[in-house]
Formats: sequence, C-alpha cells, structure tokens
Amino acid sequence: MYVFKTPKSRRARQHSAVVLPGQAVAQHQYDDVDVAIVMESTYPYLKGGVSAVVHDIVTHNPDLTYGIIHITWDSEAPHEDLYGMPENVVWVRPVYLSMQEHRHDFMAVSSKDLGMSPAERSALANRLFDALYALSERREVEPLWELIDEGFNQRTRSYPLWALLGTREFMEALSLRMPQLDLSLADSFWTLRNFLSLAYAILGETMPRARVYHAHTTGYASLLGAAAARDHGTSFLLTEHNLYVRDTVNTLLDRNMALSITSEDYRTFDVTPEQRAWMAWWTEMGHFCYPSAALITYLYPTAITEAARLGTDIDKAVVVPNAMVIEEFEDKYKARLTAQAHLIENGDDHVWRLVYIARVVPIKGLLDLLSSMDILRRHGFPNLHLDVLGPTEHVPKYYEACLAKIESLGLHDHVTVHGTVNVRDMLHQFDLLVLPSYNEGQPIVVLEAMAAGIPTVGTDVGGMRQLIGDQLLTSDGRTVGSCGELVVAGDVQQMADNIRTVIGNGKLYSEYAENARTRVQEFFQMHEIMSSYNEIYRTVGDISDLRNLTTAELDEFTRAGL
Repeated sequence: MYVFKTPKSRRARQHSAVVLPGQAVAQHQYDDVDVAIVMESTYPYLKGGVSAVVHDIVTHNPDLTYGIIHITWDSEAPHEDLYGMPENVVWVRPVYLSMQEHRHDFMAVSSKDLGMSPAERSALANRLFDALYALSERREVEPLWELIDEGFNQRTRSYPLWALLGTREFMEALSLRMPQLDLSLADSFWTLRNFLSLAYAILGETMPRARVYHAHTTGYASLLGAAAARDHGTSFLLTEHNLYVRDTVNTLLDRNMALSITSEDYRTFDVTPEQRAWMAWWTEMGHFCYPSAALITYLYPTAITEAARLGTDIDKAVVVPNAMVIEEFEDKYKARLTAQAHLIENGDDHVWRLVYIARVVPIKGLLDLLSSMDILRRHGFPNLHLDVLGPTEHVPKYYEACLAKIESLGLHDHVTVHGTVNVRDMLHQFDLLVLPSYNEGQPIVVLEAMAAGIPTVGTDVGGMRQLIGDQLLTSDGRTVGSCGELVVAGDVQQMADNIRTVIGNGKLYSEYAENARTRVQEFFQMHEIMSSYNEIYRTVGDISDLRNLTTAELDEFTRAGL
C-alpha cells in the first residue's frame, strides 16, 4: 500500500463542447479521451464530497483529456453544471437507469427477437443460471462476461438476452434453479427482471472510448467502467471513496451505518427474501467487477482491510488520500492564529464557536450533537455556540426533528442553523469542528478545517482516525501528533466529554491546532496527490503522449523516469 508521486500536471488539450442530459445522446459523436470518469448522480450536477474530489482531479491534471459518464435515474434529474466544466473535459455522457428511458428498446422486445428454438431458449436460460452460480459460488466471472458480450453489448450482441424473460423456458428454469430465494415464482421473476433491466441500462449502449475508465464507486459505476474497458480493450480503474456495498446494504436494512458488511452476510442475515435478493445483487456485483480493475485506490489504509471482507483483491489496492491546496487557506489560518491568542487570553469569558458542517440528514448525527450540547450546558459550559452549516432540505422530517429538539431543550440561544452557505468564507469564525457522523470516507470538510488550523472532535468512522487521530511519520522521520479527539458514533456523553477536553485545556487546544495545519502540509497536499493520479492514469492507461509538453516539462518528465 503506497501513494504514487509524479511531476506537476501539464497543459490542457483542445476543449470540445460538453454534452448535457436532454440532448440526443445516440446521435452525438464523442471524441476519444484519456480518462472517462464514471459516477452516480454527482459531478458536475451535485456539489461537495466526491464531486469536489473529481473536480480537483480534472483541474489539477490539465495535460489529460476527460469525459464524464454521469449515471442517474432519468432525464428529469438535475443537470445544471454547478462547477463550470474545465477546458479538458470534452464531454458529459448521461446514462439513465429508469426503464421509462428504455421503453423503446428493453421493453419492446419479445421472445421472437431471440431467433431461437425452444430447446435453444432452454439452454440459454440454464446458461444464465449457471453463470450466476459460477459467480456466487466460485467467483468465476468469465461465463457472465460471455453472456454480456453475446446478449447485452451493443457492438457484439447477436441476440437480446433480456428477451429471454418473456419465455416459458425461462420461467421453467427459474422455478427449478432459484428456490433458495424463498420468493414466490412471480416475485422471483419480477426481482430478476429488475436486475436485468438495471444491467441493460448500464450495459446496453456503447460508451465513448477512453484509455482509462475511472469509476468512483462499486455498484453501477464500476459495472459500466469494467464493461466499457473490456469493450474497447482499455483499462478500468476503481476508486472506493467509501465502501459502497456496505453503505447500500446498511441503508437497505436500516442498520447503523458504522457497521461492517462481509461477502457472506446476504446468505446468513435474518432478513426478508426480497432484502436477501438485493443484498446478493450488490455483493455479487462487487465480486464481478473487482477482478476487472487494474488498480483499486482507497482513501485510508483500514478501508482496504474492510474491503477485503467484501471480496476486493488487496494486491491491487493502494492508498491515495484526499487533499487540499493549503495556500488557499492562508488568510483563514492567519485569522485563526489571531483568534487563538484571543481565546487563550480571555479564558473563561470566551464564547467557543463550534461548527457542524454537513447535510442535515440522519447519517450525519446532528440530533446526537444537540444532546451533547445540552449535556455541556447543563454541566457548566454555557459559553458555547453551535453553528450548523449545510443543506436542510434533503430529509425534511429529520430537519424538523432537529428544530423541535432545539426548541424542547431550550437551545435557541446556543444553536444557529444557517442552511447552505459558502463554508470557506466563514471557516475562520470557528474554534472547533464537530463531526457526529455515523459514516464517512475521508471528509473534505475535515481537511479544510485542518488547513485553517482548526481542531476536530469527530466520530471514529471511515478515515477519521488517519486524518486526526493516528500519529503520522514524515519522510524525514518526524512524528506529527493528533489534531483532535475521536468518539464512538452515537455516544452523546463521550462527544460532550471530548469537546470539554479540548476547550477546557488551552495548551492542548493550541497543540491540536498546530498539528492540524502541519498534517495537511506534510501528508495531504493537493499537488502531490494529484500527481499520484496522473501517474496512475498514465501507468494503467499506457498514456505517453508528450506532444503538448514544453522542452522544460519534457525534461522534468524524463528526469522522473516516465
């Protein structure tokens, strides 16, 4: 496990028009690109999180050309470009999952379109079930890829495999081959039809050609990236910002999002037959796609250990963390240094400004934090104020519950809900970031706070321990200590105690603030991380086009041994 490093990124190539949803996808000619980024319902139509990371990758690697494959539900989904496409993004290609978008192709076929005899249809149905069992029981992927090539791939298919659904032979095979679903025959049929329709949406159209297809989740993005790379004879790269299978299954089962998931859980959990089927769908999709990846990147080391329990190949795994352009926070950092001197000087009279920066949704734990605020106030810490920054409209009932709790606890004077704001403009106003989440990858907001010299008290989930808790060793042998406190997700008393630990000790607070800035300087610098992506792209995609480099850049590239 290591981080790639390469020289600085280079100049952009000529820019072509961006293609947005609503335009005639099939009729548009897409230019070849170096890298096709594959994402679900995020960049460039949703701000923050993974979208922000992808935008950084694109803008900090201008020597490469990009396309964006945007997987979303239907053509009514948001499609306003919230970032302003960089010049090296050549196109955005939408892919729709809803069958209403495919009613003239997926839904229009009949058994006659197979062009097969009853015996041939029966053999094909059994081949399909054989391929599914080969994957689930022996992790063999080739039988299923062969069926995709024959029956789904737009360029190679000789029959529409999904037409098999409407045949008597399929129903006969289904009744004999899948009794373990414990569903009625009708329910088994509709469940498999759902799966095949989603597979068709992802696999049924030829994607534009790229040297590398870079999926930013498992699930549909990974399936599309793996299939497109196979179709064009190029490479598939997977980045797991968070563990998609774990998060999707936990959401399905309404479980605590901090709980882990393994490959075998869909066989053993006490769940409904329908839930078991969907658990199997997500888990086996991961098993199917992992072997196609040339490389799999993770944000923090412990993610690799957990992903191994979901079937990833740890020999392909490397760590490439998120990062910051630390110079962008220079003014905020200087303001925080002044604020530190003021708060130490004023001691007990200082009103501590705590900030929660996240969507107001259950997984982010604001209700828990309000309980912690109440505990602190009742135990002699009245000089606290919590600012809540982030969208409030995503789960209205949860937002309303948060407002009701503020009212019932009498916290009106101690909590201000701002809604969606420009976080960076306000960051210097806050003394402490509090993150009560039940699930995180490697939060950008924590890196932003660290770059500004702000300590964090957060839950010990995802990559939080690497960001703020673990001692880190620099290349010259220095040890950089922690920059905050970690708590168990959902433990409101521990959250209150750890906040009190930080704000009640001026020396400790100053140490955490200094370490926060140093950790970004030493380990999470944008130019180093983006150079890592550049090398990864060039390595897995065999990209060595140096025509657009200046003599000085060519010399630098040569010295790097690339």
